[in-house]
Amino acid sequence: MNLAAIDIGSNAVRLLVSEAVPYESEVDFTKLSLVRIPLRLGVDVFQDGSIGSEKAEALKKCMQSFKLIMEVYGVERFRACATSAMRDAKNGPEIVQQIAAQSGIEIDIITGKEEAAIIYDTHMKEADLEAATRLYIDVGGGSTELTLYAEGQRILQDSFNVGTIRMMHGSVDQPVWDEMKAAVKRSVKGLKSLVVIGSGGNINKLFSISKSKSNGGLTRVDLELFLKELSGLSVTERMHRYNLRQERAEVIVPALQIYTSILKWSNVDRIEVPRIGLADGLIRELYYQ
Repeated sequence: MNLAAIDIGSNAVRLLVSEAVPYESEVDFTKLSLVRIPLRLGVDVFQDGSIGSEKAEALKKCMQSFKLIMEVYGVERFRACATSAMRDAKNGPEIVQQIAAQSGIEIDIITGKEEAAIIYDTHMKEADLEAATRLYIDVGGGSTELTLYAEGQRILQDSFNVGTIRMMHGSVDQPVWDEMKAAVKRSVKGLKSLVVIGSGGNINKLFSISKSKSNGGLTRVDLELFLKELSGLSVTERMHRYNLRQERAEVIVPALQIYTSILKWSNVDRIEVPRIGLADGLIRELYYQ
């Protein structure tokens, strides 16, 4: 069975097509295609409050092309979800209606808590960490989603308007940053052996370019060294030294500031990087529905 997920984020829009094949008591999900378009809807929304006409047209064309790709792959079921930028855009619902009329793709604008739950549940199925005390961090262009489990209970699941695109444009107010800090420190107080798990394109990229990675993770020292180095480089220098796309080179420093801050507040020295995201979670949700 071929399934597809569309993730409309603040920084990029993604289409993931996967094949789901049952095997004994498990299901194997094999990636057939992943298309990523850096539309950066958040640039418009976090400055002007709405999606501009140019990006709106680009998004509509993107959805039309995704529809054709899904047809070629014989996709049986799909789900399209939009996150922080579309949540904040005054004209988000209008654009969603236009896309549905033009391409037949119906987009769900999900809450930050829904986004956090989908990603977290996906990792739980993948990693089998039922007994662990763990903090899950997903850093996007418009928001950061946090989920904390301890002793079999969900202690924290929340979304904060602290994202890389917002930070680039000075759109993160100090009270929001302070709110996230207080939530983390309050939630981890008294917890022992906390495992921190990160997702998002930036932490995945940092993991891939790091020379000191081990056992599927990065240390806080690794991230702090990256932050110090990359903060001292221009965007062009980051692109050249680490072979980064421009849009990644622009947001990687704000992402590092978020990850290193949360690790510091949590008093944890390491972050696991399992390479999963919202689209992966949507695929699994579709299969198990």
